[in-house]
Amino acid sequence: MIDSLVTFVIGMSGGSAALAIVLFTVAVRLLLLPLNVRQARTVKIRERLAPKLRELRKRHARNPERLARETSALFAKEGSSPFAGILPMLAQLPFMWLMYRMATHPTALAGHDLFGAPLGQQVAGIVANYGLISGPVLVFVLVILLVTAVAWLSAKQIKVTEEQPELMRKIVKLLPYGSVLATLVLPLAAGLYLLVSTAWATGERAVLASRPL
Repeated sequence: MIDSLVTFVIGMSGGSAALAIVLFTVAVRLLLLPLNVRQARTVKIRERLAPKLRELRKRHARNPERLARETSALFAKEGSSPFAGILPMLAQLPFMWLMYRMATHPTALAGHDLFGAPLGQQVAGIVANYGLISGPVLVFVLVILLVTAVAWLSAKQIKVTEEQPELMRKIVKLLPYGSVLATLVLPLAAGLYLLVSTAWATGERAVLASRPL
């Protein structure tokens, strides 16, 4: 099934697996755009309601159920929900799982490369097969560096509040770098997917943050 799907997608992309991954990623991001717009709106609503949310937490600190009801009611007045921001993350999981299955499939990406670097191999395998100083390794290194740069930009976009525990504030700032770790251990195809997806997401957040929603 995976082989057939990959063959079909690559065929639709003119025979280039790398281009197929890019187009697949862009299609996924466009499909999720309405949810991401909703998430950006929720972030702005949360920022606007921050003083009221602080007051609710103080007033109902000993009554979690009442706090949850009052918080939901406050968001409902704005036409949103405290959990609206979770939907885009959950919606991405099936596509990430599919890309992982394609990238790790033993034959789906056989013979396909990105500027000479095999899409189905991890960085360790490419080093073992081509040597540390080689074109394929340099391609993989470039992808890793680009993913790292995008993760840094994404981390700068994250807003933390003083109400969050210090440990949580630090963890949240480090979350974007999970894509770097994934690129280091997953095949190049998955790294390419993460690069395009995270770059799109970072640019999308910047655009949505600058516009009224």
